[in-house]
Amino acid sequence: MKSLLLTCAALICSGALMAQKAPQLRADNIEDVLKAMTLEEKANLVVGVGMGGFSDKPVIGSTASIVPGAAGTTKPIPQLGIPAIVLADGPAGVRINTQRQFDHHYYYATHFPIGTSLSSTWNLQLVQQVGNAMGEEDRDYGVEVQLAPALGLMRNPLCGRNFEYYSEDPVLSGNIAAAYVKGVQDLGIGTSIKHFAFNNQETQRMGNDVHVSQRAARELYLKNFQICVEKAQPWTVMSSYNLVNGTMTSERRDLLTTILRDEWGFKGLVMTDWFGGMDPVRRGKKADRVANIIAGNDLIEPGTEQDSKEIVAAVNSGKLDIKYLDTCVRRVLELVVKTRRFVGYAYNNQPDLVKHAQVTRQAAAEGTVLLLNKHMLPLTNVKHVALYGNASYDLIAGGTGSGNVNRAYTISLVEGMRNAGCHVDETVINQYSPYLDEYYKKNPKPGPLDLRALVLPEEMELDVTPEQVAQNDVAIVTLSRVSGEGKDRTESHYNLTQKERDLLQKVCKAYHQAGKKVVVVLNVGGVMETASWKDLPDAILLPWQCGQEIGNSIADLLMGVSTPSGKLPMSWPIDINDDPSTKNFPAHTVGYDIDTFNRDASKDVNVKNVGYTNYEEDIYVGYRYYDTFKKPVSYPFGYGLSYTTFSYKDLKLTDKGNRILVNITITNTGNRAGKEVAEVYVSAPRGTVEKPEQELKAFAKTRILQPNEHETLTMEVKKADLASFVTSQSAWMVDAGIYTFKVGTSSRDIKESASLKVKAMKHKVHNVLAPQVKLNVLTQK
Repeated sequence: MKSLLLTCAALICSGALMAQKAPQLRADNIEDVLKAMTLEEKANLVVGVGMGGFSDKPVIGSTASIVPGAAGTTKPIPQLGIPAIVLADGPAGVRINTQRQFDHHYYYATHFPIGTSLSSTWNLQLVQQVGNAMGEEDRDYGVEVQLAPALGLMRNPLCGRNFEYYSEDPVLSGNIAAAYVKGVQDLGIGTSIKHFAFNNQETQRMGNDVHVSQRAARELYLKNFQICVEKAQPWTVMSSYNLVNGTMTSERRDLLTTILRDEWGFKGLVMTDWFGGMDPVRRGKKADRVANIIAGNDLIEPGTEQDSKEIVAAVNSGKLDIKYLDTCVRRVLELVVKTRRFVGYAYNNQPDLVKHAQVTRQAAAEGTVLLLNKHMLPLTNVKHVALYGNASYDLIAGGTGSGNVNRAYTISLVEGMRNAGCHVDETVINQYSPYLDEYYKKNPKPGPLDLRALVLPEEMELDVTPEQVAQNDVAIVTLSRVSGEGKDRTESHYNLTQKERDLLQKVCKAYHQAGKKVVVVLNVGGVMETASWKDLPDAILLPWQCGQEIGNSIADLLMGVSTPSGKLPMSWPIDINDDPSTKNFPAHTVGYDIDTFNRDASKDVNVKNVGYTNYEEDIYVGYRYYDTFKKPVSYPFGYGLSYTTFSYKDLKLTDKGNRILVNITITNTGNRAGKEVAEVYVSAPRGTVEKPEQELKAFAKTRILQPNEHETLTMEVKKADLASFVTSQSAWMVDAGIYTFKVGTSSRDIKESASLKVKAMKHKVHNVLAPQVKLNVLTQK
């Protein structure tokens, strides 16, 4: 017995000594910790943990109790001092559960404006301020990485995820994203720019194979990511689900390592999208985790127990060189030591939601675009208003899916107008209330983790009575659209329904006959058809889906508390078929149900625009197409009106060697205070390859200018950014010649221009991402 006790004591002491010898993670001993880890620990660390209820797939452990509702965490290894860190959605604010078990407190977060609304501000300082507010909520709720921003390019107006994205132009998109990233990361919170790359449709996004030229890839679909990485160094990048030119992005080392790290200098961690790496179209549900790791995916999110076993087996068999796994582990550890949780930060769960609501309200107003104003807005001497359209009573704050935010409230237009001192016609309210109540009883709205798109009720048929017209000063018609993760829009979603058209015509006719005016408010996440009806109302205001303060923000603009200064971040075509990408988009796949959650994906491998999509429009996306091919649009890229007017003068170009300074003086020539955006477009000389008519190269926004006040804006264009990508040489090339710099209020409204002679330049890069099929690309020839 005594011998047995001595043996047990020795084992206990030995265990204690071993525990003492195990290094505890610090910022300066990552290599020591890496050497001390077992193979199983390494495999577990690179396979993340999912939130409870997200999937029926088993995950390693459960850390859902740390921040309930967060998207996932990394795997903790307590014996080495490695905590789990929390990753949470999303682009419009932190998405977590509002309630916790045995806790009566509500954990609301602020729903900030959607990405399209933020980019419409063209204001980097404001976007950074919004990012800062988001970072504060991450910090207070214990989130270490915000899974945002989303900066896929708006290739086609019908992409269901466009509401999260920033622009059809990579310069605007990349710079807005960089401002967002800086704002969040200033708080010591990481970001994850997504989805890298070519996630430009939601239909079969987990298995769609993007066929794209190397030039279009470099100049458009990767350029915005490059700008964001080089200017802001996000802590993480999220690889996309789809394939590009025959291989899944999450398995492309040329994309995730050669381009991202070797060429752009990215220093952070790459993670998969949730359960990413699976290709349901071509190989069922199986993911190749060895290929993911070799490519440079440092973290599989959220992983399964089988993923870890596969990685261990691959190392033991020699299929996976341990050096690749060690590199991934090292990057996870580098991320962990940067976080507040690692240093024991005390999370208070009490963000300043009141302050952030004001940030939201300001950003929403500045991102609102005034599309039409026939001397109607702002409203003056208006006390009585009639609100028509379902959305006036149920405004949409943002898109559905991972871009949603569990907020405390959404201000309706009724509330907003009442808060602005207006009386809202009760007789119209009484027509809409029972109709909407009954609809949502039968059609409940999706829950916080439900990826189904919200289906909106049809516009009801109602009478616009003489009494309503007589007792109101103005009519407001709100039209809405909702979009979300997992499903693209259709042409019918783009166009007005017959009931919407009837409502608009009926209201305009009744009020115009009485000498009164009508304003249309577009509560939408993306582009819709306007050409056929935009002359009916007296004004059109486009606030997008600008977060929880939307009703107040709209009222501020209508009543003149704020002056519109938003500009369109994308072109608005006359007809959806005017866009050259539409013929290669799921909306034109006859007989295909684009609801990706109700279809056997394995049947789609050879379905055009579903199993694969040809980017035959090539570099001619958005205004690059419309301006080059002289195609009329309903509203051009960069367009937006104001309640005041501005003049442009004294355009000056200064050659600073490897960069060009663009100076322009903007004067407020109207009688109201306001802000203005200067957009710099450059037309290149004929050269090695054909080029668009012009491309945005820089932009800036003035401060608030009082009447007769002016400001001189200085913008910088690097000469290297004048380059086109020449595929035959795998190089960025600046052709020698005369470059014309044009400053305007949109791509179709140029105010000043000047020219500068530039010498030839060439920058060689890797020959990667070559298409495996021949593309019949659009050309000027």
